[in-house]
Amino acid sequence: MPTIFRIAMALCILTLFADVGANAQSLPKEVATRAEIYPIPTLTLSDQQFLSGDAAGGKPVTVAGEFRVAQGSGKIPVVVLMHGSSGVGATTEAWVHAFNAMGISTFVIDGFTGRGLTVVGPNQALLGRLNLIVDIYRSLEILAKHPRVDPDRIVLMGFSRGGQATLYASLDRFNKLWNKSGIRFAAYIPFYPDCSTTYQGDAEVTARPIRIFHGTPDDYNPVKSCKAFVERLKAGGRDVVLTEYPDSAHGFDSGLVGLNTVTVSANAQTVRNCRIKEGDGGMLMNGDTNAPFTYKDACVELNPHVGGNPKTAAEARKAVEEFLQALFKLG
Repeated sequence: MPTIFRIAMALCILTLFADVGANAQSLPKEVATRAEIYPIPTLTLSDQQFLSGDAAGGKPVTVAGEFRVAQGSGKIPVVVLMHGSSGVGATTEAWVHAFNAMGISTFVIDGFTGRGLTVVGPNQALLGRLNLIVDIYRSLEILAKHPRVDPDRIVLMGFSRGGQATLYASLDRFNKLWNKSGIRFAAYIPFYPDCSTTYQGDAEVTARPIRIFHGTPDDYNPVKSCKAFVERLKAGGRDVVLTEYPDSAHGFDSGLVGLNTVTVSANAQTVRNCRIKEGDGGMLMNGDTNAPFTYKDACVELNPHVGGNPKTAAEARKAVEEFLQALFKLG
């Protein structure tokens, strides 16, 4: 079924329950007054194409975003959510309900379905490491024009691969290359991102807050590399905070939906022992071999651990909610 047709069908279904604004006062706070599905025209790119700004070499593709309008009136703040290597799941839904309950709208990007993907963990080469950033910037173009959106109060939040995209979407260089919306995110909230790759000019980030949430035992995207990156950013006077939970594995916020065990993510690829750096012409290089990086390199390992921690998930949710309440000046 063509992507546009699927989106149209989904929109028709959602409109059956979307027009509940008149009865919003009787709804639970976490229920949105309206849901809208948007096609997002974007590109599928290699990392080299992304880093060199080669839009002409990309493959046009349409992905989708679900916009839920929170209860309230006028222009409302928004959190854009970017999924990880397993796509949109139950944990994303838990965050959507939390933000909608605060009176914050949400825009959930599905960067996989339109590309014919469901998961990329066992084969990360299926999609460029930075490709989701293009989808993120394209979503800004949609939200900037929406009559119910305050363009000065849009925050980006992402998880794992989406956390990586969230973190690096803050780079001035990438905004200049790919962000055509004319606006910038008000803040960036990456959860357990991979910070191991060094990009040219990566210490020059947009002058907006960055709040990273990570776990000490994370062996998928180790926190060590994020600590080093944060120190570089702080040395440049950037507003960045890393919150580290000592007993929380990768994906610890799945504790929001009741998951409380840690298991092996079978055959998932991790670059935890790789040193990746951007070379000439936007080529990603293996820092140990000085050859172009591939997911067949010896440093790429398998079977990292993932799992939820309800206690730290609740702590992280509280910290994010308090941060957004102050940032958005919510009553």
